[in-house]
This record gives sequence, structure tokens and C-alpha cells, in this order.
Amino acid sequence: MEKLIGLIGIVCAIWVIYEVWANHKSMPVGEKILWTIAAIIFNIITAIVFYFVKKR
Repeated sequence: MEKLIGLIGIVCAIWVIYEVWANHKSMPVGEKILWTIAAIIFNIITAIVFYFVKKR
């Protein structure tokens, strides 16, 4: 179970980092760096917040 949660966390972090750097060209670099750091540290929570704040 712990491995599954870890894998989901890695996938969430990669998704947020990809979305921030590849699909949000107009986002300021400082904001991109903050989202990237948050994705690395709080991966699943950051993915949920990013989805509701930036994707909608």
C-alpha cells in the first residue's frame, strides 16, 4: 500500500511540473518555481490544489 501511495505521489508531482512548465507559457517564472517546489514536497495535495485553481 505504501508503494502505491508513493507511486501516485510521483505521478502527481510529474503531472503538475509538466503542466506548469509546458502548458502555462504565460505564467511568471517565479510562480512556476513555487508550483514546482510545492509539487516536489506536497505532491498529491499540490496536484489537487493545482487542478482546482489553475485548470478550471
